[in-house]
Amino acid sequence: MTTTTPPITTQAVTTGKASGRPALSDTKRRLTSPWATIAAIIIAAIWTIPTFGILVSSFRPRVEIQTTGWWTALQNWGWTTENYTEALNTATGGLTMLQAFVNSFAITLPAAIIPLIIATLAAYGFAWIDFRGKNLLFVAVFALQIVPIQMAFIPLLQLFSRGELFGVPVIQAFGSAGYAQVWIAHTIFGLPLAIFLLHNFIAQIPGEVIEAARVDGAGHGQIFFRIILPLSMPAIASFAIFQFLWVWNDLLVALIFADGNVAPITKLLAQMTGSRGEDWHLLTAGAFIAIIVPLLVFLFLQRYFVRGLLAGSAKG
Repeated sequence: MTTTTPPITTQAVTTGKASGRPALSDTKRRLTSPWATIAAIIIAAIWTIPTFGILVSSFRPRVEIQTTGWWTALQNWGWTTENYTEALNTATGGLTMLQAFVNSFAITLPAAIIPLIIATLAAYGFAWIDFRGKNLLFVAVFALQIVPIQMAFIPLLQLFSRGELFGVPVIQAFGSAGYAQVWIAHTIFGLPLAIFLLHNFIAQIPGEVIEAARVDGAGHGQIFFRIILPLSMPAIASFAIFQFLWVWNDLLVALIFADGNVAPITKLLAQMTGSRGEDWHLLTAGAFIAIIVPLLVFLFLQRYFVRGLLAGSAKG
């Protein structure tokens, strides 16, 4: 007795409805509209106008900035780069703009990498390791996102004044005490959100993949490094970009924990205006010097940022 299989028609293969999924064009049409596009353009224009005004002011002489508005730049011609030269050569508290620029890199890179490593390990543990109190602990970590960081300043300052935690010299373990304080502070403040975002992504990895690895004899270390990390790179890259931009533009933590020769560029900008704000024209140039790195990071890595935010948002 023989059986025959009916031929697969071209229509069944090419039609998106056969798999229960809408066509890509239908999805794009539902998610976009002319009015939403117009509203986005208007919001972007309103958001960009002040930034454009600061850019124009950064190339105007000090007298013109203080007496006329930036929108009169074409009428009061006198474009110059003196503001940039003065901002780069100005030393505030014994620290120049170039030194503060290097300090920002020394603070931002470790402050983005350290919480990312800890959060990835913690997210894997919450997602794929069963232990007592896991759900309660995850809720506690999630709740830390709503705690104002100002509430942690006094305990952190007490910790740094002792230089140790439960008898362990945490400050000396990181090397320079000035940098270590900022690294630890940014790590503590960034961990709750990092664990939450990475957990949501890692938990959506198909369980069949993890079970197959366990059947083959893989332990948690092999599963983490060979399966979780490669599949989680979009989410990891997304948070790395977010954390880098947040730490680079941070001023509050820098004012509290970064003193003296380890001050970042944001703190230098806050002190550049003078005791009575008489040198505020230097901020127009200093702001665009400080924005170079975040702008380049976002322009070159924005596709990874968007991909990481959308990754795992829908299961297929």
